[in-house]
Amino acid sequence: MTNVSKRNLLIGGVICLTVIGVVVGARRPSKHTSAAPASVPPVVEVVQVEQEDVPIYGEWIGTLDGLVNADVRAQVTGYLQTQGYQEGAFVRKGQLLFQIDPRPFQAVLDQAQGQLSQGKAMLANAEAVQGRTELDVKRYTPLAKEQAASQQDLDNAVQNNLAAKATVETAKAQIATDEAAVETAKINLEFTRLVAPIDGIAGQAQLQVGALVTPGSTPVTSVSTVDPIKVYFTVSEPQYLAWRKRFPTETSRLAADRALRLQLILADGSIYGHEGRFYFADRQVNVGTGAIRIAGLFPNPGNDLRPGGYAKIRAVTAIQHNALLVPQRAISELQGGYQIAVVDGNDKVNVRTVTVGARVGTKWIVTSGLNQGQRVVAEGVQKVRTGTRVNPKPFPMQAELR
Repeated sequence: MTNVSKRNLLIGGVICLTVIGVVVGARRPSKHTSAAPASVPPVVEVVQVEQEDVPIYGEWIGTLDGLVNADVRAQVTGYLQTQGYQEGAFVRKGQLLFQIDPRPFQAVLDQAQGQLSQGKAMLANAEAVQGRTELDVKRYTPLAKEQAASQQDLDNAVQNNLAAKATVETAKAQIATDEAAVETAKINLEFTRLVAPIDGIAGQAQLQVGALVTPGSTPVTSVSTVDPIKVYFTVSEPQYLAWRKRFPTETSRLAADRALRLQLILADGSIYGHEGRFYFADRQVNVGTGAIRIAGLFPNPGNDLRPGGYAKIRAVTAIQHNALLVPQRAISELQGGYQIAVVDGNDKVNVRTVTVGARVGTKWIVTSGLNQGQRVVAEGVQKVRTGTRVNPKPFPMQAELR
């Protein structure tokens, strides 16, 4: 081996030793370097499981309707002459709404009354004739026996008396007919006044002044009693049957129906200021929907509620005793099941499956899988899994209301 080769070999060895020293020095911890810090537990917000008696609400869509809805229709044929009410205003029973031209009906009444007067005069004359013929019969009867008068005179007197009686009966029958005609004319004349059949709110006029109305024509308007106002809503057949099973006797069911208090949630989301009461359940279940129609009554002193409006009906249908409550946001739904993260005394998380019941406001009833007083994660559920150690903070319940 030449001197040059030995020198190159020596230089290569030195370089290798230098590289190895650098690598080893890089891997050796420095005496002045501290150990890596442990992982920080994630901050979560927790809430204790509450246990209390809670009302269970049922909620349905309802439709407002008048307690009584009366159509105002024409009973006679004629032209509308005047309108006597303000559309949408409150009207009293008997108040004039429309006037049909009464002149033709007044003429018919006058004619009928004239015929009646004439018939009464004819009756009076016939009765006078009858009286005279009766006197003739009485006079000729003893004379004929004594042969002071002929039998022919007596027979003529009897025949004249029978004819007079027949005339009287005919006149009486005609008077009865004339009196009926007068009464009919009076009724028809009264029918020219279209009046409110009930106290209530009068609707929009369907026909205007000058329109020809007939007994079969469209109602000219409608009047609805709105205080109290009726609310219709439908309850499913299982709900109805469950209610009946809870109160199997007629006495208990009637008492429960009377005690039921209904709440009305208006279209703008506000809660109506008056409680309602159960009114009736329909006689049958709708074969198409499988639901039964229920009616409730609500006071409406200011007539603010009007027929045709939509609202939600809410009522307490049961009280669940010792129910376990947690915020809805603490429960996660996964493949049809429900899970919740429980924090134990060592601040470790245990994710478990629970069974849930009804929702009560912003909370959920848990029927199995939890105990009273346990802490559950309400905020930060996505940060944890079973075995995770956490830094629990109190959950502000006012956040649940937002």
